[in-house]
Amino acid sequence: MDLVIVLVLILTCLLLFSHWKRSSKRGQLPPGPTPLPIIGNIHQIDVKNVHQAFTNFSKVYGPVFTLYLGMKPTVVLHGYETIKEALIGHGEEFSGRGRVPIFDMVLKGLGVAFSNGDMWKESRHFSLLTLRKLGMGQRSIENRIQEEAQFLVEELKKTNGSPYDPTFILACVPCNVICSIIFQSRFEYKDQVFVSLMEKLNANSKILSSLWVQVCNIFPVLIDYCPGNHNTWYKNFTYIQSYLLTKIKEHEESLDVTNPRDFIDYFLIKEMQENRNPQSIYTRENLIGLLTDMFVGGTDTIRSTLRFALLLLLKHPHVTAKIQEEIDCVVGRQRSPCLQDRKQMPYTDAVIHEVQRFIDIAPNNLPHEVTCDVKFRNYLIPKGTTILTSLSSALYNSNEFPNPETFDPGHFLDANGNFKKSDYFIPFSTGKRVCLGEGLARMELFLFLTTILQNFKLKSLVPPNDINDAPLVNGFVVSPPPFQLCFIPI
Repeated sequence: MDLVIVLVLILTCLLLFSHWKRSSKRGQLPPGPTPLPIIGNIHQIDVKNVHQAFTNFSKVYGPVFTLYLGMKPTVVLHGYETIKEALIGHGEEFSGRGRVPIFDMVLKGLGVAFSNGDMWKESRHFSLLTLRKLGMGQRSIENRIQEEAQFLVEELKKTNGSPYDPTFILACVPCNVICSIIFQSRFEYKDQVFVSLMEKLNANSKILSSLWVQVCNIFPVLIDYCPGNHNTWYKNFTYIQSYLLTKIKEHEESLDVTNPRDFIDYFLIKEMQENRNPQSIYTRENLIGLLTDMFVGGTDTIRSTLRFALLLLLKHPHVTAKIQEEIDCVVGRQRSPCLQDRKQMPYTDAVIHEVQRFIDIAPNNLPHEVTCDVKFRNYLIPKGTTILTSLSSALYNSNEFPNPETFDPGHFLDANGNFKKSDYFIPFSTGKRVCLGEGLARMELFLFLTTILQNFKLKSLVPPNDINDAPLVNGFVVSPPPFQLCFIPI
């Protein structure tokens, strides 16, 4: 019996090796370490330090190399110049979205973030156009963020300077901004529906960082046949989407085609105009996909970035003090900070950029996929090959950012203390798949952080040197470790 098992295992390995060899010959893929059957190169990647693993591979195989995450080849692009050449120089060919099975469960290729082809192009075009109509980058959205920032201040004052975990409230704030865009209303922070939605989002963020979900993404067959927290993920997303569907139905009943109020109204009007087109992307399912993208994507990364920013400001109190000096000089205490102030606050702007660089919120971006056979740096990458872009390799480039492992706002300041831009600053990615909400995120980070520091002194519960700022491992985005602080009114 044992001999039979051994023979079956040997035969299986030979078949898998044969499959790998045939796949490799489809194109002239870049070099990379030899994969093992079934698991590929997973055993050679330290999940706690993927950036270092990729850097080590790049030293051996160059800035473009192939890894097998499971049985499928994945081409990794390492270094700013390589990423720029691919995503900008060959933008169309590298504009596909690689498959992410855990998201396929709920989005099914709809929306913007995880769609492809005409669905993606038309959905992105509509979303950008509609967001501009709703005031993206204009005073109306700025006013909305300022208003929410004041609600945040009032909520933080209720803590009376006691130790407080800001995780929940820092999710509510950007989520309310998104809600005002997609269905023109905000929630009270204690609203039970809102609390439930935030709990589902928070739970899914933790599930996304679990090892099991990473395994499911590599071996998607597990999703259909095995128990696990991916089922909780699905239920939570279904709950959120059911709520969004309720808002859509409310909008249908009150829709005035001559006076669209928000994102949902604009989509419903477009759906009516396209109702005779069988190929139209303006369907109820795609609207739910778009709203899910905005609701989830517009909340989670901003929450994590704001939490990280507060943690780093606690660890570096001299940085906090310099920002507050700049706020006192430029803004004062009598009015709310506005976007115009950013031009006169180079140090604050540099700190926010350095926070984003240092925390490296999406180390390897969402996976791309080549839309056709493409020749890139003398390699022939077959259509459908997954592409990973190491954003860490740009954000932590030691030539562009001396001592990149150190949190230093000076990375974005010139010798005269003026703000200094860097092409290597690509936390939102670059090219055709650059983050749809980049402009909104930049506005929110500046206005929320300056408003907090205008109104509160941040007090740590432990000495600054004892603060742990090491991120928790996550599959797509990173999160700070849990912490509390005291918000002392100024």
